[in-house]
Amino acid sequence: MFFEWSLLTIVTLGALFFLVKMFYFSSITIKEQRTSEMMKLTLREAEILIRKYQIQLQRSLGNVDILSEELNNLRNEVKALKQRNSKYRIDTDRLQNKIAELEGRIDALI
Repeated sequence: MFFEWSLLTIVTLGALFFLVKMFYFSSITIKEQRTSEMMKLTLREAEILIRKYQIQLQRSLGNVDILSEELNNLRNEVKALKQRNSKYRIDTDRLQNKIAELEGRIDALI
């Protein structure tokens, strides 16, 4: 009789132990699933933000390329204008010298 009660007590305690252990691991699994879902959601949001900033960066780089081309064109125009200006200055100096010569000749003739 003692053996039967001992066996029944041990089996009951074992069943209770495994039942508690099952609920414990079940709750841990549920918490891990929630954490995993939150991590996936966070990663999705991060991917969306990264894509958004990538698009903005590509647009900005495109704008920078356009601005660089315009800047190079303007530099070339400025160089051309400087060359024309120096040519016009040389022509103006030459013409002023010629005018001075002619004025000198006119004064000599008068």
